[in-house]
Amino acid sequence: MKPTVLMIALLAAAPVVAAQQETSPAASDSEQGWGNDSWSDDSWAEPKNTRNWHGFIEGGLGNRLSYDPALNDRFAPVDDATLADLRLRLETTGYVGNDRYTLKADLYADGVDQGLRGDLREASYTLTPIDRTDLKLGQQVLTWGTGDLLFLNDLFPKDWQSFFSGRDTEYLKAPVLAAKASYYGESASLDLVWMPDYTSDRYINGERFSWFSPQAGQNVAAPVGRIDADEPANSFNNGEFAARLSGSVDSTEWALYGYRGFQKQPNALDSSGNPVFTRLNVLGASVRGNLGSGLANAEVALHLAEDSDGSDPYKPNSQFRLLLGYEREMLPKLTLGLQYYLEQTLDYDALVAASPSPYNPEEYRYLYTTRLSYRMWQDNLVWSMFVFYSPSDDDHYVRPSVNYRYSDTLSFDLGANIFGGEKSHTFFGQFDNASNIYGRVRYAF
Repeated sequence: MKPTVLMIALLAAAPVVAAQQETSPAASDSEQGWGNDSWSDDSWAEPKNTRNWHGFIEGGLGNRLSYDPALNDRFAPVDDATLADLRLRLETTGYVGNDRYTLKADLYADGVDQGLRGDLREASYTLTPIDRTDLKLGQQVLTWGTGDLLFLNDLFPKDWQSFFSGRDTEYLKAPVLAAKASYYGESASLDLVWMPDYTSDRYINGERFSWFSPQAGQNVAAPVGRIDADEPANSFNNGEFAARLSGSVDSTEWALYGYRGFQKQPNALDSSGNPVFTRLNVLGASVRGNLGSGLANAEVALHLAEDSDGSDPYKPNSQFRLLLGYEREMLPKLTLGLQYYLEQTLDYDALVAASPSPYNPEEYRYLYTTRLSYRMWQDNLVWSMFVFYSPSDDDHYVRPSVNYRYSDTLSFDLGANIFGGEKSHTFFGQFDNASNIYGRVRYAF
């Protein structure tokens, strides 16, 4: 069954489940088995196994702060909108003996793309086949690494459309169909992930935001500038594999990473000039621990691209990536986080010699990030500012936001995505006309 069809079936079943729960005694988290290994193989009908559905209803609106001529009024009368969502989330977690299942699905009306969408965020089943080992199967959201909104060894899919338009940060991580095996040893843990069907990022494709085309020398958008690349064919050889070996020494955490798969965005061209996904292997490591009165982290990654010698200007080069971060509480409730990030394009001389484009990336692209957050009113009001700034590209991206939790069920979010840069072809500079302000209201149940 396709994920969307399954999700709609789950949503349709929710009222029936809710009606059944009204006749059953309510169960606490401990009664449902959170952290409890004393489950038997008895029927689901027992009170301990009662399924508990919950979720939220959320409305969101976002609008551009400037006119984007590349979009050419295609979406009138909502051509200036970046967000126009009405979303329903339903989720549940339960147990079958000692095994755990989780269902989490969204159904939402998208006023920008003008359609009814479904998003199966999770449909997973976790079991323990042998001691110290968990096996999680199905649709799930995966993440690892030490970066704050920067990803070096995390090659799981991201949703940049949602992130830039003002949806909750949760939606930056896109779900993927995977099998994840985890072994918990005394001195180290091992995670192995197999994703049988390649899943790309939900990348900027020219529909909601325009993007800079080196071939056109300017920003383009759908329909002419729409990116609709074919993903690699489903096969065992095209599946994605990721691994992490992690542990700790005293209070310091360490990890080693590996990935075999494809670039997450179609940033290469085939012989016909069509966008394609090229192969990618990644090796990396990270460390995180206390430093002074704060928390420090460092992470490195070697991205080994398909173009091993850098001589093909239509394929991405291999890169070395470095991240250094530090976070501490400056004052009570006031937290500051700083990061330095570097991308070094390897075989850069070969790229420049082979490329006819005037829009080649910098050999050393680096940026700084700052996260400042302040909590007040018993943490019910949170002010936040996250800033990306790249001196090498001379561009920036600013994310101010405020969240107010009026009650346990009702919350409000207001924020902005502000882009800018001196050059239209840099990563943040290309979105100069995509700057927007947004607001969301959420009712949880």
